[in-house]
Amino acid sequence: MKRFYTDVAIVPAGDAFAIQLDGRPVRTPARALLALPTEALAEAVAQEWSAQGQTVEPGTMPVTGLANAAIDHIAIHHVAFGEEVARYAQSDLLCYRAEAPATLVARQAFAWDPLLDWAQAHYDVLFVVTQGILPVPQPEEMLLRLRNAVLAQDPFTLAGLSTLVTISGSLVCGLAIVEGGHDPDAIWHAADIDDAWQVERWGEDAEAAARTARRRADFAMAGDFCRMSRP
Repeated sequence: MKRFYTDVAIVPAGDAFAIQLDGRPVRTPARALLALPTEALAEAVAQEWSAQGQTVEPGTMPVTGLANAAIDHIAIHHVAFGEEVARYAQSDLLCYRAEAPATLVARQAFAWDPLLDWAQAHYDVLFVVTQGILPVPQPEEMLLRLRNAVLAQDPFTLAGLSTLVTISGSLVCGLAIVEGGHDPDAIWHAADIDDAWQVERWGEDAEAAARTARRRADFAMAGDFCRMSRP
């Protein structure tokens, strides 16, 4: 739609921070007040609105989009949404290793074993690790504890966590960023090992490179979103 405002401001809204356009509050698609839990997150949303040109392009406003989802959907359907994210523990990327070649096997172990070690120590759980792609059942106690860890997240953090998990294919990778303080860029490289290996062997065309760049940018944004969502 055509840009209809000049000034973008952040104003207090109880314990939250709201965005105003020319003095009028911004609302979500469901008409709720767009209220952010931290000033840092409000500033990121305000910057997206300020950066719009003659037209407002929602596709260039990923932080606003995640905030809208947190308010309109996740806060209302918190358990159902969280359980969908938690299901990634049943087939976590880090538990499925290559059988060969030895170089790829070593790379996966070097990057993935410390993440599983962190999760096992942090949540007092055990993972079943296998070679190949055939599914293996995971311990019910582990699945329950990781489910509880996901459901303990606030709606905004859960919005960012969902993006981290779906892009990486790993709940452990997402939780390592949200609860373990791991660097999102390092986690991205860990989750991208298989694709990077294929590129090394066979090369990468421009379209595939563009898709990878978009996924990496979305992953980094989601990591920042989680960080900014917490005081």
